[in-house]
Amino acid sequence: MSGARMLKLGATGTAAGLYSGLFGVGGGSVIVPALVLWLGYDERTATGTSLAAIVVIAAIATITQGAYGNVKVIDGLLIAIPAVGGVLLGTWIQQRVRTETIGLLFALLLVVVAVDLVAT
Repeated sequence: MSGARMLKLGATGTAAGLYSGLFGVGGGSVIVPALVLWLGYDERTATGTSLAAIVVIAAIATITQGAYGNVKVIDGLLIAIPAVGGVLLGTWIQQRVRTETIGLLFALLLVVVAVDLVAT
């Protein structure tokens, strides 16, 4: 792996960690676009790679937020358990949709979220 590629991956991880710590987001909204636009990944590979990174990011962020008393474990589990079904369904759908469509839907989601944030 080239040094430039390692630097880009490291910068992507740093940005994702920063956003995750500040806002509780970062994986999908930072890693996926960076992997697609900056490193040339296709949407499916970017999604899978992002999810692998999020496991580590989320664990460290949860421990850190827990140290500040900001974690409601039971509530987190009540969100996580049904989310497993959503992940399975979403992955199943993703494998049946054109890669270009996935990119457009993701971009649309980011625009809607941005507009909502600005409007509130």
